[in-house]
Amino acid sequence: MNVLVPGGNLPLPGGALAARVPGPFDVCALVTDDSGKVRGDADFVFYNQPKAPGALLRGDTLTLESDRLRAGATRVTLVVGAAEPDTPLARLPRPTLYVTDAPGRVLARFTPPPTQGETVLLLAEFYRRGGGWKLRALGQGYADGLAGLARDFGVEVVAEDSPPTRGRTAAGPPRGYAGQRGTAPASRQPTTAPRPSNPQATTGPRPASPGPAFAPRGSSTPRSSPVSASDPDGFLALVNPSRATAGSPPVSLDDRLARAARAHAAALAAAGRLGTEGADGVSVHQRVTAAGYRYLAVGEHLVSGPRTTAEFVAYCRRTDRARQTLHDPAFRHAALARATDARTGDTYWTALWANPLTPDGLARTTAEVVDLTNRERARAGLPGLAVDPLLTAAAQAHSADMVARAFYSHTSPEGSQPWDRAAAAGSTRRTIGENIACGQRSPAEVMDGWMNSPGHRANIRKPDFTHIGVGFAGGGPSGTYWTQLFGA
Repeated sequence: MNVLVPGGNLPLPGGALAARVPGPFDVCALVTDDSGKVRGDADFVFYNQPKAPGALLRGDTLTLESDRLRAGATRVTLVVGAAEPDTPLARLPRPTLYVTDAPGRVLARFTPPPTQGETVLLLAEFYRRGGGWKLRALGQGYADGLAGLARDFGVEVVAEDSPPTRGRTAAGPPRGYAGQRGTAPASRQPTTAPRPSNPQATTGPRPASPGPAFAPRGSSTPRSSPVSASDPDGFLALVNPSRATAGSPPVSLDDRLARAARAHAAALAAAGRLGTEGADGVSVHQRVTAAGYRYLAVGEHLVSGPRTTAEFVAYCRRTDRARQTLHDPAFRHAALARATDARTGDTYWTALWANPLTPDGLARTTAEVVDLTNRERARAGLPGLAVDPLLTAAAQAHSADMVARAFYSHTSPEGSQPWDRAAAAGSTRRTIGENIACGQRSPAEVMDGWMNSPGHRANIRKPDFTHIGVGFAGGGPSGTYWTQLFGA
């Protein structure tokens, strides 16, 4: 069974699948195509309309048969809310999704992070990629429930009072909503989805014959230097005083970030929806690296609604998670862009924040992961691990390769395993273990994820291991990719 974290994804087998969320929750689902919009009421599966082609809801379980979905359907989004209308999910146990195949084997489990005032949660989505289907864990909440969710899916919710100023943020693409239970409130407060993160672990003896050598691409760490950019909208004049009040250094504009922001804002407007990944399948982080910016830290604001730069910054300042990014002291460069959806007139904003990658910065980041690892070993009464330059080279190359070729696995596209990569780097250690993760934005965050996973924790605390190498690379679909390579 695979335990997923927000942003994690999993290839699915063919045949019927069951998605169950036990507890005091209402489960519903939305069927959409690549536009992210529903075609009509028939695409909404909920307690009062439990059937659609290829989808059947019985109590807390949704059964899906992907080959029987309506023509053009490429995505099914699973939504949960409290069974008692308007009840914040924080008052209930956290929902847990179990996905099983036709014989009843549990394929995946996902429990989202704790919520706050949200009453509805985008829990997960089943989506077509190439010739198969995959599952992605989401965990994106809406503070005003189904009304906010409906708007993001293109369903109008009529307000009895004057319409409020809209603001939406997303760390994963909202898809569609076709109905609601009870009376939806007219206004909504946006929430920000957790950053995607997906750790994996493996360990095992190195085979006597390590197999063919493997030299991943993109393992270099070029220096990223500032490139000035004009500020016609007065963005810096708004954000730097706010950062100074928070005790953070000022940011400067960078042309490469500006190019990436413009490209992503245009992609959002063309698709008519928010998302870290555009309809072209390119993530905002891939646009940053494609523009020539290599980063050690990155943040983004993806927002729809504000009409001016001042409104955009005001929105970010009054929203907790957005304010944390705006004030993050790690960032040195920034950029802002907007584009308008010609069909609806909606404005889509992309703000990017980053700290450039330097050899010294990379060394400090990986050293911090090593230090945190050895602290965890000390808590378990184990000796610390020594840094091995060969394991470090292999770990760094694997992180860079996952970014360069947009995959996430212990097994490379050529079939290379962790022990193969260690051997290719020149290591002769007999036992090799590996932890990987993607989406976490700091050494502390990635270590917290690994320590909260039994498989990763077992590698970190394995008594036999004596040496370690750590790699980090920014970019790819998930933004950050981490590798720990252990040896004995």
